[in-house]
Amino acid sequence: MKAVKLTGLLIFLTGFAIFNSLFFVGDYYLTPETAQRIIANPSREELFNAEAAKLFNTTVESNVTFVKRLTEIFNRINQKQLQHYQITEEDIEAIATQRSTPFSLATVDSVFRDNTPISIFKKKALHDFGGWLEGQSFNASADLKLQLQKVAATIYTYGIINNTGFDRYLRKDLTYALTKASANGPVKNNPDLFLLLTIGLCIAGALLFILPRLSLEPGIKNNGIFFHAMKNTGWLGIVTGSWLILFYILLYFLPQYMTNWISMVDPVSLKLNGYEAGRFFLYGFLYTLCILVMGVRMLIHYRHSKYQILRTLSVMFFQTAFAFLIPEILIRLNQPYFDFKNIWPLDYDFFFDNELDKLIAGGGLGLFMLGWGIALIIIAVPVLVYFFGKRWYCSWVCGCGGLAETLGDPYRQLSDKSLRSWKVERWMIHGVLVFAVVMTAAVLYTYFTKSSWVFFFDSYVLREIYGVFIGAGFAGVVGTGFYPLMGNRVWCRFGCPLAAYLGLIQRFKSRFRITTNGGQCISCGNCSTYCEMGIDVRWYAQRGQNIVRSSCVGCGICSAVCPRGVLNLEVKDEAGRFGKPILIGNNNIKIVE
Repeated sequence: MKAVKLTGLLIFLTGFAIFNSLFFVGDYYLTPETAQRIIANPSREELFNAEAAKLFNTTVESNVTFVKRLTEIFNRINQKQLQHYQITEEDIEAIATQRSTPFSLATVDSVFRDNTPISIFKKKALHDFGGWLEGQSFNASADLKLQLQKVAATIYTYGIINNTGFDRYLRKDLTYALTKASANGPVKNNPDLFLLLTIGLCIAGALLFILPRLSLEPGIKNNGIFFHAMKNTGWLGIVTGSWLILFYILLYFLPQYMTNWISMVDPVSLKLNGYEAGRFFLYGFLYTLCILVMGVRMLIHYRHSKYQILRTLSVMFFQTAFAFLIPEILIRLNQPYFDFKNIWPLDYDFFFDNELDKLIAGGGLGLFMLGWGIALIIIAVPVLVYFFGKRWYCSWVCGCGGLAETLGDPYRQLSDKSLRSWKVERWMIHGVLVFAVVMTAAVLYTYFTKSSWVFFFDSYVLREIYGVFIGAGFAGVVGTGFYPLMGNRVWCRFGCPLAAYLGLIQRFKSRFRITTNGGQCISCGNCSTYCEMGIDVRWYAQRGQNIVRSSCVGCGICSAVCPRGVLNLEVKDEAGRFGKPILIGNNNIKIVE
């Protein structure tokens, strides 16, 4: 068996090494035709072509160099646009000279009377950004100039690039698209082969490493985990965590550097949805494979527990069918992309204007999706949590939980069980929930009123902050990258707003609890050690006290690793959840009042 495991490890490392080496494979060759197809905007294409003449029809041998040259092109274009379209001091002087009392924007129209693109832009920008000046009275020309200078500064910062150049969002999208479309080399020409040599070898090697576990007797085997370099924040765990963090940074913020990986899964994407792969298709594909392969490990490792077998099969099914296959097939059928198991506020962009417009435009099916999503929030969550606790979602359905329970299972013992950690957890997770509610309320206000300003903040800025720092940074970079560093449920414990919502209901209005038989507890500590949510289960077990913590996801591992059968997941009457703890000592048994 050791030979099989070693062979599997070597195969996995070979595939993983090839996967990482793809960063340095191939070159890049951009043509005017490719730029025209990707940019798809005549005016911006003309600007790009004028600056990209030296890049066209030239082979660039490095991804980093190609991206750098694209960045320089966009920077030069934006600098020229700022110079051409800025509101100058001469413009402000001309407007102030013709001022009327009270001030009228008709003055602006009289200054910019010609129909050149620059004058048309300046006139419109001053109307859009300086509309508040209409009807204002100014005692002196200097006062009006001061206000016009402020408007000009705002236009310079927010208006010119957004309307005439390449803002940061457009630059990011175009840099990625141009890089992927310009790629040449073995990966682009033979994606199936490299998919086999990377993902295929990794899957085969991982299964060969995992399957020998079948030769062991059923039951938990966690011997020596705190002496393992991977499982106790040793050098191997730190290297693994660092790789995961880097992967997520590339995925969310620098996808232009992973175009070879994305091109490699183009054939899979074309078969499923009819389009070339994007970065999130690659992510969904890898995410699903991780849950399936490591799900096999879970099935073998916990095969003595029917509950764990069913729970693992459930997360494998929901991730594969509902989170990956069905949404991709919907795209192929020209229907809106939709994950039927994702629930707001975990699905934080569900109420964004572009998402609502897409669902409404999707006809009957789109409206059903919208109604389904709302029904999950206001009906399914409270009803199902009442009967089953938050485990029905967090441990049986959720993709985040599915990855944590499969890929993250070897790291569950790393979660901090201290009281201080619990205090931090409560503040953080409920703070994120409040943030999500406020952000969503602001987004809906903007959707119905068409005004982005709510009190003193801009809803677009608010949702961008949430998306970058919570949706990408916390849920992705920290949530998964920190598995080998802080345990497998960092996001679920400290950040997931849906877990907070579910937990509040579970804590105060649910039939679910974990009951404990204190008389059988030998204080071995297995339950606390393997609780991924940082609950000191032994503390409750020693007192015979039910566990009704809002953070508990009902994974049942504490019960599975208990050698005495002390812990039991139950659904009974609400009245018995908050039973009085029982202290068992040498002299007697007493109920704590």
